Amino acid sequence: MSFDVSADAYQRFMGQYSEPLAKRFADLPGVRAGQRVLDVGCGPGALTAELVNRAAVVSAVEPSASFAAAVRARLPGVDVRQCPAEQLPFPDDAFDVAMAQLVVHFMADPVLGLREMARVTRPGGAVCACVWDHAGARGPLAAFWSAVRELDPAADDESGLAGVREGHLASLFAQAGLSRVQVTTLTVEVRHASFEQWWEPFTLGVGPAGAYVASLPPDHRSALRDQCRRHLPAGPVGISAAAWAVTAREGA
Repeated sequence: MSFDVSADAYQRFMGQYSEPLAKRFADLPGVRAGQRVLDVGCGPGALTAELVNRAAVVSAVEPSASFAAAVRARLPGVDVRQCPAEQLPFPDDAFDVAMAQLVVHFMADPVLGLREMARVTRPGGAVCACVWDHAGARGPLAAFWSAVRELDPAADDESGLAGVREGHLASLFAQAGLSRVQVTTLTVEVRHASFEQWWEPFTLGVGPAGAYVASLPPDHRSALRDQCRRHLPAGPVGISAAAWAVTAREGA
């Protein structure tokens, strides 16, 4: 899945969820000062910034040119390289921790991406990934996709993406040769002041949801907006979002 949008658009759409998630995610491997940590598929830098705040020595990779540039500008001390997860430009055992937040389900080859993360992580280090529970309708976009399916039952939502159903992310880790895995559920709560504040980011063309909205003619878009409004209050709108998280620690 290509994210050919500005970093600001992504931030307005998913950043409101990914930033609080990053704090919980970074706790899983116990990231601390001085550790060498790689952020794989860093996007505009939600997790990257959290790792920097913890005084880790941070490197990041990101396939989107606009996102990579945004992270370089935001966090000039971070080594940011534009490349896919499946081709990490680092030697074996280069990092103490490799992390991928909300990325595995968009990798072209998730198993290869996780295998690459393991390759660049030292023995005894940690490989971690998390994805929203889209298949369990607990992700931040659950109300949106529910409204979509009511109007368009054949719509291709995000429930079939890699890792988003229970147990699948751990299975991908196993296929990549990673053992000693621990599965955790991470939950964040986000409050939107009004329905309009919740809806507007869906019109920015970000990710599968934004692409779906952009594909609709104006009358169908208005109908979807009204259907979403039936699911949610006028305001404030509280969203509880859950993500599957897996941590693997290989033998020292």
